[in-house]
Amino acid sequence: MPAQRSTAISVSEAKTIFSGLQEYPVLVLAVSGGPDSTALMVLAARWREGLKAKPKLIAVTVDHGLRKESKREAAAVARLARKLKIAHRTLRWRGRKPTSGLQQAARLARYRLLGEATRKAGATHILTAHTLDDQAETVLIRLCRGSGLTGLGAMTKMSPLPTATQASSQLRRSDVARVDGGERAGSDTIYLVRPLLKIPKGRLVETLRAAGIPYAEDPSNKDPRFTRARLRGLMGTLAAEGLDVGRLARLAQRLRRADAAIEAAVDRAMNMVVELPGPTSVALEARQFFDLPAEIALRLLGRLVAQTGDEGPAELGKLETLNSALEAARNTTEGRFRRTLAGAVVTIAGPHIMIERAPPRRRNLLTKRGARQTRHAKTR
Repeated sequence: MPAQRSTAISVSEAKTIFSGLQEYPVLVLAVSGGPDSTALMVLAARWREGLKAKPKLIAVTVDHGLRKESKREAAAVARLARKLKIAHRTLRWRGRKPTSGLQQAARLARYRLLGEATRKAGATHILTAHTLDDQAETVLIRLCRGSGLTGLGAMTKMSPLPTATQASSQLRRSDVARVDGGERAGSDTIYLVRPLLKIPKGRLVETLRAAGIPYAEDPSNKDPRFTRARLRGLMGTLAAEGLDVGRLARLAQRLRRADAAIEAAVDRAMNMVVELPGPTSVALEARQFFDLPAEIALRLLGRLVAQTGDEGPAELGKLETLNSALEAARNTTEGRFRRTLAGAVVTIAGPHIMIERAPPRRRNLLTKRGARQTRHAKTR
């Protein structure tokens, strides 16, 4: 059966896509110049035209300086923005570029620069052009990494802009059991909004073609050195077997729904099992903990390790190993159980499981002491 031709997005459909965003006086658009983000800018301009109270739109292009064409592409975005009556800023990633982990470093820089521009503009929301295709690819990437249920839920329509620390550890965080029941945000939080997350990329390309609007093509999107590009090359084959982008995105939606239900159960277990809560130590009633369903117990353990430790969320595989060791030790009477994970010490003491902040590592203390002695010797 031949593939159906994609249709352009109408003005009335754009109203639905951006619905709810009109309440914000300023919106930042992340626009690279590629087809997805160019369509985002065009559709946002059309949507704004139909509003009585029109929010200010600011398109921000981050020039990473990794390709000689990037400066010209940023200038093209600026010209189109002027035609659409949208303010535009070009921000450049300056400084030395890493020789490894380049895409992750570029992503970190993009988040940082977008965040700075958003705060300077007095805005709180950044619109990105992630599509249904991007969602499907993210599911496959997470699946290849061995992510758990939370990671396979992939992207949501709105989420807090990651800080530099959060973004740099995302590869690890996508593989953890959720530890806090969701991302909490403060009053000064900047949000990433993905209004096109349910829209196939083909419809965005057709929208630009119908309007006669050119766009840039980033060759890195087809560069087999990068995981996402390699998986993108498999999408046609998977679709032929029935695993198309729509089904992968639907899987993510269903997993997020299941994830939310499990988190609610973990909330209830927290109130039932935790006896002596504290910021750096907590006691669990061991018998009740071991009676919990495996996934609930695992997530509860992950929450408490992250809460009491000082290294953030534990990797899912390491957390599973710790939980299995606890299960194996529940019926033994030889000595005390003691394990360390993510800056937390877990012990079994009689009827309780104790989770406490781990003391500073002696090795680190000795290293620091030795360094001080060396510096002292050099000055004598």
